[in-house]
Amino acid sequence: MEDILTYTGYRQYIADYYADKKAKSAFTWQEFARAAGFSSPVYLKYVSEGRFNLSDEAAFRVAVAMHLVDYEQEYFCEMVKFDHAKKDSDKKAAFNKMLAIAEAHKAKILEGEAFRFFGDWKNPVLRELAPAMPGAKPLALAHACRAKVSAAEVTETLNFLVKAGLLQKDEDGNYKQTEKSVTTGPMEVTPLAVRNLHRQMGEFALDTIEGVPQDKRQFSGVTVGVTREAYEEIVQEIAEFRKRVIAIATRDSATDEVYRLNMQFFPMTNKGENKKG
Repeated sequence: MEDILTYTGYRQYIADYYADKKAKSAFTWQEFARAAGFSSPVYLKYVSEGRFNLSDEAAFRVAVAMHLVDYEQEYFCEMVKFDHAKKDSDKKAAFNKMLAIAEAHKAKILEGEAFRFFGDWKNPVLRELAPAMPGAKPLALAHACRAKVSAAEVTETLNFLVKAGLLQKDEDGNYKQTEKSVTTGPMEVTPLAVRNLHRQMGEFALDTIEGVPQDKRQFSGVTVGVTREAYEEIVQEIAEFRKRVIAIATRDSATDEVYRLNMQFFPMTNKGENKKG
């Protein structure tokens, strides 16, 4: 499903959200309505069709039911205001607010440079670290990284990030991010690059078990037996949690340290594969 910031109509977003959920599970309009606090099982269906409207309070409940967080909730509610506005001035005000939210939180979509960006841990780390250390030379940035990296590698990485439009360098040599976040484009090669990044970050995580004090890291895990339906639901919960973490992390412009959050949910048995054989 497309990012909410690409929408201007809240009814279409509701319809697409339902269609996306329906394609992945036995999701129903009744379940959707109940989650948003409506007694009528078809209320949101009628809203998506333009037959009913949403109040401001109901808009927020629907946003929460769709697991929207932070600026996403705000954007959705502004879309509702934009759709319902009677006066041109109110409609313009709502639309300008939508534009401001989208501009502040838009993500850089990587296509041609995706393999290189996601293929090396230094790219995402230095994209976060360089703006947090204004005026720092490559050697200082290299020393700030826990993983071993040379000043020359830092310089090469920064040059790539600027060339790819992921960082901007001012006349004083300071860097700033061009976008709040980075996402991948529709590339066949991207999964390979992302797998490589996951592998690198997983190795770094192992090193921190002994190398980082417990009050500066968080490790936890649980082993459970699940059905395929439960697996799909858990994967969705992980995706929603990741969105909430990003919203918290991007709320402030300041950065004290660069952290990596690995979310892993993988099989420890192969019963299903044995059945197929």
